[in-house]
Order: sequence, then structure tokens, then C-alpha cells
Amino acid sequence: MNRIKVICAIISFGSRVLVVQRGEGMSMPLKWEFPGGKVEKGESEEACVKREIKEELDIEIKLLKRLTPVRHSYPHVSIELIPFQADFYRGEVNLLEHKQYLLLDKQQLGDLDWADADVPIVNEYMEL
Repeated sequence: MNRIKVICAIISFGSRVLVVQRGEGMSMPLKWEFPGGKVEKGESEEACVKREIKEELDIEIKLLKRLTPVRHSYPHVSIELIPFQADFYRGEVNLLEHKQYLLLDKQQLGDLDWADADVPIVNEYMEL
């Protein structure tokens, strides 16, 4: 099975972090995740995460640091999920793909039903 490279962003709005819920029509419907998407051919990870956040949420972010990538195999696809910590820079959150978003305190993250690949990232982030 091919492994695809996917980027996600843990975006801080002050002391809170943005999480998004997948729509009913998406794979893994209604699971929570950090927003992001697939790296395109010839695109850097940093360019990808900024582009995906602009496309999905209509906001701009400032990247802080790359966290530990996660390899996960779902029944239909195998991914390498590369997380970046980021700060909200500018814009107004406008959901273009997801059902809803929440701004949560770090300790609330464990309460959500996460997409499997995001779970190790949530755990790493909560320990930072």
C-alpha cells in the first residue's frame, strides 16, 4: 500500500487550540482532527501546511516547530502525518470542508473522538 504524506497544524489562538470535526460525507465521519492535508508533488511541508490551512479555514498561520511524524495505516490508506505547531496570524475562521471547529484548552483535547492517526499527536502536544 502506498504511503501518502499528510501535514497537520496545531494552531494556537492565545491559550486555546483549534480542532476541526470531519463532515458526514468524509472518510472517518465526525472524527476530530487537526486541520491539514496532502503534500503535493514538489511542495515543501511548510508551504503545504500554510496552503492547506488557507484552503480549509481561510486563515493565515505562523509556523513555530515541527513535531514527531506519525505513521498510521487505515484500511483504505497508509499515511505519514507530519504535525506543525503554529500560531494564528490573521483572518477569520471560515470552514470550507469541515462540519465544525472548536477552540479548546489543551487539557480538553483528550475528551474528543479523534481520528486514529491524530491520537499520538494529541498525546505529544499535551505533554509539551
